[in-house]
Amino acid sequence: MKDFFYAIRDLFVDVLFAPLDALRKLELESWFGANFMSWIFMAVGFVAFVYWMLQLKKYNDNNEEDKSISSHSYL
Repeated sequence: MKDFFYAIRDLFVDVLFAPLDALRKLELESWFGANFMSWIFMAVGFVAFVYWMLQLKKYNDNNEEDKSISSHSYL
């Protein structure tokens, strides 16, 4: 049973975490290169945010939203 858990440890340490070790070594040479995935995620998030805002503006310009007061009289 001990060998089974050592095999799991070896799988994670030697195989699955190898890309993270490479990024850790790359950070000493190039900070921007080591964070390229973060830049990609930020770019995708920015594009999605701009698309979302343009869609909201389109629906707002068409007056498709029901803005009638129905829940509280003070609104």
